[in-house]
Amino acid sequence: MTDTRGPKPSVGADAGQDKPAQPYHPPQAYPAPTGPGAAQGGPGAGAQRKPRTGVRTAPRTRKARLRVAKADPWSVMKVSFLLSIALGICTIVAAAVLWMVMDAMGVFSTVGGTISEATGSNEGNGFDLQSFLSLPRVLIFTSVIAVIDVVLATALATLGAFIYNLSAGFVGGVELTLAEDE
Repeated sequence: MTDTRGPKPSVGADAGQDKPAQPYHPPQAYPAPTGPGAAQGGPGAGAQRKPRTGVRTAPRTRKARLRVAKADPWSVMKVSFLLSIALGICTIVAAAVLWMVMDAMGVFSTVGGTISEATGSNEGNGFDLQSFLSLPRVLIFTSVIAVIDVVLATALATLGAFIYNLSAGFVGGVELTLAEDE
């Protein structure tokens, strides 16, 4: 076996003499290219390519094949919690807007009058749909549904991350091919 670490300091009579220090050059696995196409200008000049003249090339698309081997359950839980809160807020706003549109169109008064006539008797007015489906009641009911949705969606997404990690251990995970356009 050959020692490629360079000269060793000598121990003995000339150990105290000053010798010019030479920089350490690690051994190269491949020799530096020589010839007409080799890079010129010393070390570091090989990193730049010379442009080809007269040749037009189509833009290259770089592709990388990646594999999702593990999903961190904590990060999945945080992201699903934030997304389910956003979905809950959207649900509440949509319910309020829908109620206002239906109220402006007179849906509740028309349907309420029909139900009141059908369920009414001589002594009473029957079922009052407008008081039952008032905006505060609808918003409270929608808020309860949204809170249940936040809890369930967060729990199911976290459980899904655990199940994905178990199955990815057996089959290797989901493979993705990513492409970069230039």
